[in-house]
Amino acid sequence: MQVVVAPDSFGGTLSATAAAEAVASGWRRAAPHDRLTLLPLADGGTGFVDVLHTARGGTWHARTVTGPLGGPVDARWLELDGVAYVESAAACGLHLVTDRTPATARRASTRGVGELIADARDAGMAEVVVGLGGSATTDGGAGMLAALGAVAVDAAGEPLPDGAPDGAVRLSAAPDLRGVRLVAAADVDNPLLGPHGAAAVFGPQKGADDATVADLDAVLAAFAPLLPRDVRDEPGAGAAGGLGAALLALGARRVSGAGLVRDLVGLDAALDAADLAVTGEGSFDWQSLRGKLVTTVARGAADRGIPCLVLAGQVSVGRREAGAAGVDSAYSVAEDAGGVEASLADPAGTLAALAERVARQWSRGR
Repeated sequence: MQVVVAPDSFGGTLSATAAAEAVASGWRRAAPHDRLTLLPLADGGTGFVDVLHTARGGTWHARTVTGPLGGPVDARWLELDGVAYVESAAACGLHLVTDRTPATARRASTRGVGELIADARDAGMAEVVVGLGGSATTDGGAGMLAALGAVAVDAAGEPLPDGAPDGAVRLSAAPDLRGVRLVAAADVDNPLLGPHGAAAVFGPQKGADDATVADLDAVLAAFAPLLPRDVRDEPGAGAAGGLGAALLALGARRVSGAGLVRDLVGLDAALDAADLAVTGEGSFDWQSLRGKLVTTVARGAADRGIPCLVLAGQVSVGRREAGAAGVDSAYSVAEDAGGVEASLADPAGTLAALAERVARQWSRGR
């Protein structure tokens, strides 16, 4: 059989590349004659540029930038076919914040993302694609704007710390893009404000309690009119804590991160030649059904009449809902390993063991 192995990352436990290798390792133990094509995937979040580099190569540009809480972090952007690919999570990702509290949710800044964009600009890149997702921030992109020269200032004209939007009355200048075209790669369609906005939906996972969520939403509402264009209700404005809004206000074109990766890594061509697709992620849940990567793979497989299997850390989607999304069967690593704790103790090993068991069910070449 020709099997396409195309997982997303498994939360903070396995990168997409490591997950694909674990699945392949287990599958080959049960079905050594199957031909496996490994295509680790990502949307705009954590792992975005690594997946592109694995599939297509390119040139890394490593830089030390300002992290979400002000300290230095090592990050990099990818130059590929004349385009710069920046992963916002590399500079302001949730994985860079160990103590997720209301205070850190208020402080976290996107300044490092702006520094990566500026570096790509200075390197002569005409187009910069910014992957959105996995951020620790809810600053509306104020830190990014500050790094590009558009500092938020208070009523006295004094710059606010790290471009913080709270209390800002204007931006000191227009951002210095020097003609760079921006692309926002995001797979969430949340607006900037309100019950479906950046603070309400994503703030709690960044440490914000109810009071902090309300405060952050109010700050974003006050900051939104200062952006070059009113984008507060545009789909994707709420991505990465409102970083999407700042990019859209600068004229960025919004694209699907998953769709972009799908095209660049050649997923469609691989599925054309496949007998079976295997995908996966940390948690196969209701959010997975809203256009995340596993459903991208599943729909591609369904279009070609081939089965699609999901191997996930945990599964909470019912069989009927999964089937409607094009998934033939979904399997839980935690259930197979005897519990979440056991699965997390050896993420790659338990995923490989599950893949071996699934291959014995599904492979014709065993």
